[in-house]
Amino acid sequence: MYIDIHCHLDYYKDEEIEEIVKQCIKDNVLIVTTGVNPKANRRVMEIVNSYSQVKASLGMYPIDSLSLSDEEIEREHDFIFDNSDKIIAIGEVGMDFKESTSKEEHKKQEEIFEDIIELAKEIDKPLIIHSRKAEKECIEILEKHKAKKVIMHCFNGNFSLIKRVIENGWYLTVPTSVTRSEHFQKVAKEIPLDKLFCETDSPFLHPFKERNNKPYLVIESYKKIAEIKGISLKKVEEQIENNFENVFGTRI
Repeated sequence: MYIDIHCHLDYYKDEEIEEIVKQCIKDNVLIVTTGVNPKANRRVMEIVNSYSQVKASLGMYPIDSLSLSDEEIEREHDFIFDNSDKIIAIGEVGMDFKESTSKEEHKKQEEIFEDIIELAKEIDKPLIIHSRKAEKECIEILEKHKAKKVIMHCFNGNFSLIKRVIENGWYLTVPTSVTRSEHFQKVAKEIPLDKLFCETDSPFLHPFKERNNKPYLVIESYKKIAEIKGISLKKVEEQIENNFENVFGTRI
């Protein structure tokens, strides 16, 4: 089975989701859909309750989190905790210094991130990390909190930072934009297959620069990894299934 480890099905209308899931069933693709704020998290739970082909990751996007009060953040932690037996990960969480530039906002992001890492440890769920322009800072905080189960989503840090990710036993994703991204092609070449996942980040990062990427297009990441590493598509598929079992503690 192919795995789209990170996408946003809540961006789609009900009828579009139904068609996406039908195609994913046909193409043997498991979907992990990700929440980024209270509204999205509740929509994610509605979707996963309707489709067994879809698994849930609940989170708080760093920029969205800046607009939440302490009470709202606490309520969201409670919502994640209360649904811990229905989700497979916490994410998308982390820090973003591209869309947020003030030191005060950076400090708040850091505090929110540290709290969510501790929640992930408490409920024993992997973290799916957003780290745009804050790659080094995210790694340092994850190391500080001794996080073990970590997937770095669309990690754009340099290769010295990527080396730290691997040394910590964490994972990186190869998005479908690998078809046109030199950075992710290098990631696919240099990083051991047993430390990789594939994602679409749907509806973003379309492999062919079209609009509205879809989870079933995750196979384009698998194909590109196989091409770059000079191995069979089947070997990529099987190893990423093994990676899933190692991180999530369950077979697909």
